[in-house]
Amino acid sequence: MKFKLFNIALVGLTLSISTVANAGVIYWADWKSGTSTEVLGEFVTNTSTIDITYTNPQGIAFLQTGTGTDYFRSFQDPSISPYTSSEVDNTPTASEMIGLKNAGNQTLSFSESVANIVFSYVSLNGNGYSFDQDFDILSVGGVDGKAAGYWGSGTSYKNVIDHGNGDIEYQLLGTGEPHGTIQFKGAFDNVSWNSLSSENWNGFTVGVQGASKDVFTSVPEPSTLAIFALGIMGLASRRFNK
Repeated sequence: MKFKLFNIALVGLTLSISTVANAGVIYWADWKSGTSTEVLGEFVTNTSTIDITYTNPQGIAFLQTGTGTDYFRSFQDPSISPYTSSEVDNTPTASEMIGLKNAGNQTLSFSESVANIVFSYVSLNGNGYSFDQDFDILSVGGVDGKAAGYWGSGTSYKNVIDHGNGDIEYQLLGTGEPHGTIQFKGAFDNVSWNSLSSENWNGFTVGVQGASKDVFTSVPEPSTLAIFALGIMGLASRRFNK
């Protein structure tokens, strides 16, 4: 019994360290309905249904809600998809996309805070996006062993412009026929960006790692864990030696 107490303490400590969600599994947007200037959808995670509202005063080109051409080629082996990476295991849902055509501002808003947004884009060849948040480029079609996108291959790169007074612009630009995925790390209630030029058409969808409350679980600092572990080991040792 005394040894069993010590073993349980160590198991409990291990569990407290590992309460972080799997970073590679993405919950993709399910686009439900929309008008020319607003689209509604949702993320359905293991614990939450999170509403999405996309607004674009300039108007969109089209909306896919699960039917039509699969521009993401979700049937591909995920290892070669332009949209997957070490951070994204699963491809975007087939035929779930918003097509864009006009330059101007647009916003994604969420009914609760979401974690580590991924943004997958199709055919960004005559346009660029300017975001209000920094991002990482995770994957690009035709690069590093990835298959070409639906319309071909290209390059993608980030251009950062500091306008001063804390106003920083993070541009997603490219050459050829860019298809790929970027990621915004952290917790977000909304993300806004500008389409830099008019082009008919380029498209996107979004996914999340989960609700922020589920992904960013409370994990004790390493120093706290160490003190806790030493205390438990000491108690267990005293009991074992009695």
